[in-house]
Amino acid sequence: MKERQLKDLLYEQVARIGKALSSPKRLELLELLAQGEKTVETLTSESGGDVKLVSAHLRALREARLVEVRREGRFMVYRASGADVGALLATLRDVAESHLVELRLALEQLVDAEAQLTGISHETLLEQARRGDVLVLDVRPESEYRSAHLPFARSMPLDELEHCLDALPSDKPIVAYCRGPFCLMSEQAVGLLRARGFRAARIDDGVSEWLAHGLTVDSSTDPTH
Repeated sequence: MKERQLKDLLYEQVARIGKALSSPKRLELLELLAQGEKTVETLTSESGGDVKLVSAHLRALREARLVEVRREGRFMVYRASGADVGALLATLRDVAESHLVELRLALEQLVDAEAQLTGISHETLLEQARRGDVLVLDVRPESEYRSAHLPFARSMPLDELEHCLDALPSDKPIVAYCRGPFCLMSEQAVGLLRARGFRAARIDDGVSEWLAHGLTVDSSTDPTH
């Protein structure tokens, strides 16, 4: 009997994570927090939610120990409790895409297949970026880049891209990435770059996906690192 009770307790504790992940909005909030620290107000703005509802979702995530919070003046600043949280989301999304045709169809509508970089491994892209044969652009906000970014990536936030085109090389391919496969910033960046004559493509993977594949990421206070 004691063994049965202990086993039930073990599954109950693991189920706490499943319950916390059972809300679409909480998944979105976790994906945003996997990019770096954010205030409740920023999370509300970026998720298109209501501040009271977002706060309630954050409480649920905190109860499951998936996020942590600190006070900064009058603001409450949240962060993912570990890099494994973002990796868990990436793995969950991969499993969902493998088993749910509805998700695959939705992704096909979301992203232009012609904008995708295909036929190249993470390791090959990394080596090309290291040699300078390709420019990897991180088009997320600079604060997210400073938190963590792909190795050899250069920070150029989407809202600044149009004003920085002269600083980009016209003689090499550009590969853009953002927050992952559900994020459209990299696709918008590729559309702008191609319209201006650059050879550009996007990759689905962001920092969380990179970590989920067992690859390393970098951090730097230099936005042109």
